[in-house]
Amino acid sequence: MAAAAAFRSKRKLLPYLHRFLHSTTTTSPNRFLRHASPVPRAADHSPFLRLPAARVSTLPTGLRVVTQACPPATRMASVGVWVDAGSRFELPGTNGTAHFLEHMAFKGTARRPTAHALEVEIEDMGARLNAYTSREQTTFFADVQGRDVPAALDVLSDILQHPRFPQQAIQRERGVILREMEEVQGMMEEVIFDHLHAAAFRDHPLGDTILGPKENIESISKKDLQQYISTHYTCPRMVISAAGAVNHDEVVDQVRELFTGFSTDPTTADQLVEANPAIFTGSEVRVENEEMPLAHLAIAFKGSSWTDPSSIPLMVIQSILGSWNRSIGVGNCSGSALARGISNGGLAESLMAFNTNYRDTGLFGIYTTARPDALYDLSRLIMEEFRRLASSVSETEVARARNQLKSALLLHIDGSTAVSENNGRQMLTYGRIMPFLELFARIDAVDCAAVTETAKEFIVDKDIALAAVGPLSNLPELSWFRSHTCSHDEFTARIFSNS
Repeated sequence: MAAAAAFRSKRKLLPYLHRFLHSTTTTSPNRFLRHASPVPRAADHSPFLRLPAARVSTLPTGLRVVTQACPPATRMASVGVWVDAGSRFELPGTNGTAHFLEHMAFKGTARRPTAHALEVEIEDMGARLNAYTSREQTTFFADVQGRDVPAALDVLSDILQHPRFPQQAIQRERGVILREMEEVQGMMEEVIFDHLHAAAFRDHPLGDTILGPKENIESISKKDLQQYISTHYTCPRMVISAAGAVNHDEVVDQVRELFTGFSTDPTTADQLVEANPAIFTGSEVRVENEEMPLAHLAIAFKGSSWTDPSSIPLMVIQSILGSWNRSIGVGNCSGSALARGISNGGLAESLMAFNTNYRDTGLFGIYTTARPDALYDLSRLIMEEFRRLASSVSETEVARARNQLKSALLLHIDGSTAVSENNGRQMLTYGRIMPFLELFARIDAVDCAAVTETAKEFIVDKDIALAAVGPLSNLPELSWFRSHTCSHDEFTARIFSNS
């Protein structure tokens, strides 16, 4: 119904854009990103980057609270609960539980017995309640007027600590999620990245989809939902993040009073990941469909974890590779050499570099769509560009990539919602808030040498994961892609040795 749609606008966590916000290196390449660089270099960055500092408090339970006040003129606030729990922490038989739980959290509590009662309360405040699930994190948050922050915290604490999970609502939600699955299956980018994860992380929960398979959606029970909360929604794995018209001490007091029902189990997400690490595998998923007009293709290497010192150079490399769409019509003028080559050759309809980080690994590569007859030439050009990055890049293109990266970052810190999301995610991934001055200083430290060395580390002679859907008869074999990961000199030598 319309009220429900207004009450919770479902969002997908896109892997490539959010990664800009939370992966950096320091001027000292051996420092992990959970530690501040000794002397962040401000360079010539504008004073507006000196935003009010975020404040962090940790309660005796292990629950962390982070707030960041926005300029005095701000009247709105965003407050959310960030949980270090997503689909990678599920068992094969319950894959999809984290996402199912996200849906069921809004179906009523002991104090708010129906979904309608919750919707009316939120709408009467003029607020917006939202949630999303990713492979490693789940988030529930509200955008409200500053005066309603206490009410928003009360709602969030209630839906997570006292959900009713009525059986009738569970049955009804199965149909909702199955329809969502049908919608996702029609979104080729989502399909490709699900296949890519399956190829890259075979036989590991990180390779599973967030929604889970149909048979799980049809069988997930109230007990499964309750078990997931009791196991993974623990104080040390949760962060309350608020930004905008907020007062830190008041928010801390409210959280201390309201969030009292969660387990204090000290087990961390890092410990769970260490016990079951994701191993990148060079493999592929190909789905032939000759009826599709275009082929969809993703080529990926093992990327960096959130805290890997190589993550910022990979972000700069992502910016060098760029993105392009034929409908934009700027290929010849693009700063991306790959985009110019594709545009001049008419080889693709779209191109997007991606860089996705997880706690212990990552995915880095190219997603593209193309006519079937162009697949071989397109694949050859992409692999040539990957090899070039490991041997020769110009200071001009690296400087341009740094500036484009910083512009993208600035475009995504506007408003209390973005600040709250940024801080919540950083607390989960780094255990601290990285000031933008420090982040930009780390970006400025990436030069040509850092780019080529990082490309050698992650691209040259490394395994590849590949996902492709559509008419694929002209797409080279996986072994062909693997053979094209060697350095330029090695590649030339192999060609002559085989001639």
